[in-house]
Amino acid sequence: MFKKIDHIGVAVKDLDEAVRLYRDVFGLKLLEIEEVDSQKVKVAKFDIGGVHIELLQPTADDSPIKKFIDKKGEGLHHIAYEVDDIENQLDQLKQKGIKLINEKPTEGSSNTLIAFLHPKSSIILTELVFKGEK
Repeated sequence: MFKKIDHIGVAVKDLDEAVRLYRDVFGLKLLEIEEVDSQKVKVAKFDIGGVHIELLQPTADDSPIKKFIDKKGEGLHHIAYEVDDIENQLDQLKQKGIKLINEKPTEGSSNTLIAFLHPKSSIILTELVFKGEK
């Protein structure tokens, strides 16, 4: 079902400060910074051994990341897994009783399709990522 870990999402209040920590102190390579309007976040992506760390700063007061930070503070937000056929995977997971946040995929960063599984069904907020043709 899951091909590999695609990225780990980390919620942050100040993206510039977090980028300095991950790039200048931890020595990770900054791949890109991108704003994802559909998710109301600004994302800084780093690579470590083929897995990305995505630092997520909210861009709006109604951003899911803003709500998360207000409730739980900065920190681990989600784990994302790459999948081959996101719509089929969502259907299979729903049939197996997994609660879906997104019934249908939505636009993610770097021209991907994404969908989230509810953490009450998956222990931690889980994101599915499809990198193929839309």
